Amino acid sequence: MINEKIAIPAIFAAFIVLEILVGRFVQRRRASRRDVVIELVSSLSIVLITVPVIFTLAPMIVEAVRPGSADALAFLPWFVMVLILLLGDDMTQYWWHRASHTVPILYNLHRAHHSGRYLSVRIAYRNNLFYYWLMPGIWISASLVHLGFYPVYAVYLVVKMTVIFAAHSSWRWDAQLFKIKALHPLVWILERTISTPSTHSAHHGMHKDDGVTNYKGNYGNLLFFWDVLFGTAKITRRYPEEFGIEGMEPVTAKRELAWPLVRK
Repeated sequence: MINEKIAIPAIFAAFIVLEILVGRFVQRRRASRRDVVIELVSSLSIVLITVPVIFTLAPMIVEAVRPGSADALAFLPWFVMVLILLLGDDMTQYWWHRASHTVPILYNLHRAHHSGRYLSVRIAYRNNLFYYWLMPGIWISASLVHLGFYPVYAVYLVVKMTVIFAAHSSWRWDAQLFKIKALHPLVWILERTISTPSTHSAHHGMHKDDGVTNYKGNYGNLLFFWDVLFGTAKITRRYPEEFGIEGMEPVTAKRELAWPLVRK
């Protein structure tokens, strides 16, 4: 059985090494000490506090509603579990992400993810401290693990986080595929199925009129298919020249991390 608690940090570290090798991890000309603080605090918070607490509380809630529910769905075939996880975790995360760019109150919980003027694996977990607490997919996943999904969920999570790290990475692995004409049919399918550096970097672009940026779209995390299905996809096979938030005043790191508790 795969151990996601070891595999995911190892994969994250591998992407850090890749970015260091291509000279795009430190981001000296675009990043500041403020960025480092936001990324360290938010990343450590979700890994060490948010997810462990949710995975403790959700089973307790399920048990309170349905006593004796542990492993109640363990009989399901693995492919049915994968489908349920895609709908209950990844699709709900698409809608949560989309809502965070539509509802002003929710955007305050998400703007930290976009305030960095670069794209890198280091911002994969960069968000307000309350953003992940309210994400439905994490609560659903924790409940499903309690119901018997753990062996399948562990593999699913490793695959999902690998795609997310790869899509945020400044190492543009998909650019190499674009150069190989024989692979174009496969790439056409791939970039409409999962998130890639090209499609996800468009979501982080700064200038909406640059022909690449799709700030109000390309919300997918594991599956880019949700954007295709729900009409928010933009595929250019190009990358924005600049990243960040356009037309908004900068705020303090404390506000980005702890709003609404900190409002200045």
